[in-house]
Amino acid sequence: MKDDSIKTYGYRWLILAAFVVIAGMTQVLWITFAPVTSAAVAFYHASDLMIGLLSMSFMVIYIIVVLPSAWAIDTWGFRKAVGLGAVLTAVFGLTRGLFASNFKIVFLSQVGIAVGQPFVIGAITKIAARWFPARERATASALGTLALYLGPLTAMLLTPHLVLRFGLPRTLMAYGVAAAAAALLFLTLAREHPPTPAGPDERVLMFQGLKAMLRQREFLSLLIMFFVGLGLFNGVSTWIEDIIRPRGFSISQAGLLGGLMLVGGIVGAVVVSLISDQSRRRKPFLVLALFGLLPGLLGMTFATVPWLLYLSGFLFGFFLLSAGPIGFQYAAEITHPAPEGTSNSLLLVMGQISGIVFILAMDAFKNPASKAMTGSLLVLTALTAGCAVLALFLPESPIHRASAAP
Repeated sequence: MKDDSIKTYGYRWLILAAFVVIAGMTQVLWITFAPVTSAAVAFYHASDLMIGLLSMSFMVIYIIVVLPSAWAIDTWGFRKAVGLGAVLTAVFGLTRGLFASNFKIVFLSQVGIAVGQPFVIGAITKIAARWFPARERATASALGTLALYLGPLTAMLLTPHLVLRFGLPRTLMAYGVAAAAAALLFLTLAREHPPTPAGPDERVLMFQGLKAMLRQREFLSLLIMFFVGLGLFNGVSTWIEDIIRPRGFSISQAGLLGGLMLVGGIVGAVVVSLISDQSRRRKPFLVLALFGLLPGLLGMTFATVPWLLYLSGFLFGFFLLSAGPIGFQYAAEITHPAPEGTSNSLLLVMGQISGIVFILAMDAFKNPASKAMTGSLLVLTALTAGCAVLALFLPESPIHRASAAP
């Protein structure tokens, strides 16, 4: 079936928008405490690491739930799987707000939200495959992946101001109500299939596809890149205030830095994915992203003036986060006919594993006197440079070879 002969439906954008809203809320609830670590430490009389665990719990739970969630997405379909995740997000988002003064209940609520997260964010490429033709799938994946950036962006920019004005309990309650509204929106609007198929979608069973992709050298290389890239994002996002606090920056500046990092990511994800779809190429953009983020990462490590710090954060986000949707779609194309939910979830779980490792290591190896994380950030810079070199040896996507064929 030729791509340009497939009928498309405008409703696909409404479904994608509803998905972005609920997926974005899972990310808001994940990273809520990162830009207000010091305020949360004072409110709960806890250590920095205990507050960091509120975010890190998502990574631990993701590793446990990833295979059941991938099976659910590929077997039940995205509507039922994402719907389950949305309900869990809403219920535990509300309990977190209702019992905001009780650290134990807040922690358990974080775990409940974390269980729902992989059922939601693991469905990005499944929605793209069900509702979008091949020529639009990297763009659809990019817009779906925007939720992974818009959620933290909202939390980074909004949470410090809400906490300073209304306090932590009211902020958590507001986020719980927003999560419930997002879940209701998705459950109301989502449909599993368009009236006619958006393109060929032949897929093998999940475990058969899993075995095949784990024997594929290109996919294993991609797993390494996501291990470093997503771990870097999770580590920097979790400790963003702690990274810049030793250089005299404030809680509000930490929130602004995180926001600019994510704004850069949103711009990069949309622009780069559109160009990738138009050119039907994936590899050059993965290489560009990995080499391009290095100056921004070094700038965030050493900058002592606000303008340089903010510019570095924007460039870091632009290149790092633009690689996400390209990588997800590249994985779906090189592992076909393995299920999209399985490849999507495996890439994400690598970031959860590395996120745990990087977050703990960044806290453990910070300078005892100054509390600076410079050494850890330099190690992450070296790992990223290694991944950039590895990307040079990837083959181009099959979709490019197919479009180039006479």
